[in-house]
Amino acid sequence: MLFNVYPLYDIEPVRAQGSYLWDTKGDRYLDLYGGHAVISVGHTHPRYVRALTEQLNRISFYSNSVRIRQQEELSEKLGELSGYPDYALFLCNSGAEANENALKLASFHTGRKNVVAFKKSFHGRTAGAVAATDNPAIVAPVNYNEHVTFLPFNDVEAALAGITDQTCAVIIEGIQGVGGIQVATDEFLQALRRKCDETGAILILDGVQCGYGRSGKFFSHQFSGITPDLITTAKGMGNGFPIGGVLISPKFNASYGLLGTTFGGNHLACTAGIAVLDIMKDENLIENAAQMGEYVMNGIRQIGGYKDLRGRGLMIGIEYDFPVETLRNSLLFEHHIFTGVAGKNTIRLLPSLALGREEVDVFLEALSKEVRVIS
Repeated sequence: MLFNVYPLYDIEPVRAQGSYLWDTKGDRYLDLYGGHAVISVGHTHPRYVRALTEQLNRISFYSNSVRIRQQEELSEKLGELSGYPDYALFLCNSGAEANENALKLASFHTGRKNVVAFKKSFHGRTAGAVAATDNPAIVAPVNYNEHVTFLPFNDVEAALAGITDQTCAVIIEGIQGVGGIQVATDEFLQALRRKCDETGAILILDGVQCGYGRSGKFFSHQFSGITPDLITTAKGMGNGFPIGGVLISPKFNASYGLLGTTFGGNHLACTAGIAVLDIMKDENLIENAAQMGEYVMNGIRQIGGYKDLRGRGLMIGIEYDFPVETLRNSLLFEHHIFTGVAGKNTIRLLPSLALGREEVDVFLEALSKEVRVIS
């Protein structure tokens, strides 16, 4: 028996290709959610499948006590494509674990413990990460969080007052996902960078959901021109294979035992990560995310009927002045389109970066029909 933690739709996908899923009944669904932004290069991309299959036939796992060539290749390719070739890479298994280790690194480096996070933030469900998440419902009594201060998102004045020489780290999503696709302004990120420099605090950019090309740049904070001290990543990194990582500024010194992991950086995970980067580069998927994102948002603007439209690239939030559960269910069950939500009033779109115009048009036609019905 499974522990009952998720409300489930009575749909069982058994096959997937590109931006589509098929269920046990043979019905096809357009996937505009990618399993929480995980599917970055499309379902079962043949190059991805081939790479994992070949690696599985060679060796799937050994511990980090030996040299794993794929770790080095992944680090080099990630540094090159992301624009951070001088940053070191620590590999782990998930976004929560990446944020956990980033916070730990910051605390080791500064000798401090106070953390600044932001309203509506989501950084994971493990002890340190959930303490910096603005959702009391998922913070257990054992999750110590008295050291965390939550400041208003995009409020420069509050940030300048709230970050002090006692602050260990400032952790922020470049675009809040669970928080409703709230985009950090360039001015806000630049102010955080300056204040961290003044106080010695470590600036952590959580790119778990908004990274890996989703915004139209490799990391969404790159629109602002800032350079964080630590950057966390996961979700789209393995296109479905569990993998996460922390990109670490040269200001940090490594030492044996400082960080560790059993499964992080295993042969299969790194092979998945390498395949994703190669596909993203060779198929120009970051550029496609920027172009298709603008195409989607222009189409939504023409349909209208929303309260607010937010996002960058293929990370899009459509906020309405009514609860969107009925709209989401209509898109899913009447039109066979998977979307997500953020809160009660926002539809969240997180499709593959390989999304095409034909798929976008299918969605826009369905959305237009349902918005007319509701309004």
